[in-house]
Amino acid sequence: MRPTMRGVLAAVFLLAATACAPIFSNHGYVPPPEALNELQLGVTTKAEVGQAIGRPSASGILSESGWYYVQSRFRQYGYRREAEIDRQVVSIQFDPAGRVSNVSRFGLERGRVVPLSRRITDTGVQEIGFLRQLFGNVGNFALGDFVN
Repeated sequence: MRPTMRGVLAAVFLLAATACAPIFSNHGYVPPPEALNELQLGVTTKAEVGQAIGRPSASGILSESGWYYVQSRFRQYGYRREAEIDRQVVSIQFDPAGRVSNVSRFGLERGRVVPLSRRITDTGVQEIGFLRQLFGNVGNFALGDFVN
């Protein structure tokens, strides 16, 4: 009778130990960096992006100016609610002609969304704040510019 009791206790211990093992689940899809590197800014069209890496599950809400690929990884322990431990978002922006103008990759670090990589078409516009642009022109006007 002793060996049976040990077997039952071992089985109970084994079940308890496996119940505490984390369960991971993945949701969504993000294209690999190699596929994103093949997209040429200002050249690749929406149709070509759809053929190369597939259409996303989400796109721009107000307009079709961007495609968003989202992938999340969740971990769950036993009866606890699952928690998101990793999230990656790839944003592909298109210009009015339907060509790729920007490819950005974002991640989740300590609960904050951070950029992992970004490729942007250079528009020549400097990143200057509104007030600096407004007051930067003070003194650059001549009276002759306003009076004929």
